[in-house]
Amino acid sequence: MTDSPADATPYEVLGVPATADDDTLRRAYRRAARESHPDLGGDAQRFRRVQVAWERIGTPSARRAYDAGTLRAGSAPSGSAAWRSDTGRDAYAPPSARRDSRPRARSYGHPGGRSREVFLAAEREWVGLGDPIEDPYDPTLVRSAPRHVRRLLGEALAEEATAAIIAEMGIGVTVWHDLDAGAEGKLDHAVLTPTGLWALESIDWGGPVAVEHGEVVGETLGPGEQPVKELVRAARAVQKQTRVRFTGRVLVVPDSAVDEDVRLVGTPRKPTAFIVRRSALGQVLSGVWSPEGSVDVFAVRDRLQQTVRFV
Repeated sequence: MTDSPADATPYEVLGVPATADDDTLRRAYRRAARESHPDLGGDAQRFRRVQVAWERIGTPSARRAYDAGTLRAGSAPSGSAAWRSDTGRDAYAPPSARRDSRPRARSYGHPGGRSREVFLAAEREWVGLGDPIEDPYDPTLVRSAPRHVRRLLGEALAEEATAAIIAEMGIGVTVWHDLDAGAEGKLDHAVLTPTGLWALESIDWGGPVAVEHGEVVGETLGPGEQPVKELVRAARAVQKQTRVRFTGRVLVVPDSAVDEDVRLVGTPRKPTAFIVRRSALGQVLSGVWSPEGSVDVFAVRDRLQQTVRFV
């Protein structure tokens, strides 16, 4: 588990409701630990998640801290303040408004904006239309929501985290966020660097994933979800609209989702997409696979500025 709202809560990992008493919680932990222990034929990754879950809610003090909005006793809050939508405004503010005045990437659109709108609508529907929500990012409220609702917030945070990384790449980079892909929905980011124009989707499934038969798979993906195909279709829709070809397509995922910094989907000669750990994104966009000068940055930027549409 990480700090993402898309992750399973400790209660979900142990298979008990958040209202379970201490004895029920303890029995659930022992059962889950026994079933997942590698020495007893269990899965090591699941066993680790069970241990982390128990660390977070296994004692009365830790449980009170978690339920109140912190990850464990004595830790910093991981809820309302951390989940608010400040990235889109602060990351691209004028230099005078930031502590760090170094030039940042040129940015257009609002990263995570549409995903936050969808999350807030889904949360209102879950709470009950017409019922007031004092703080939609209250950690107690968010963690009690169904996982598909929490994942919507996780997606917004993932898009904002990608935007923050790109912003630090400097004035030589231009990024467009939340591009309109017509019937395919939206493309999270189009990033123009001296090495190419990249189509990016930022996703957080709240669990580990793998690649099978050219597609991302994992137990936390939704029914029928095909992230690679969805990225390809969205990128093609934007290409058709702007008449500018993408150098490559990238799925940006949390570091905990995959074991490798970069995973190729397809063949080296004709890659379908790259699955990239968030921490490795800057390296990929800086030209691991494309020589510098492979695109006419000024011509592509002008073309996109004239043709791109936002959701």
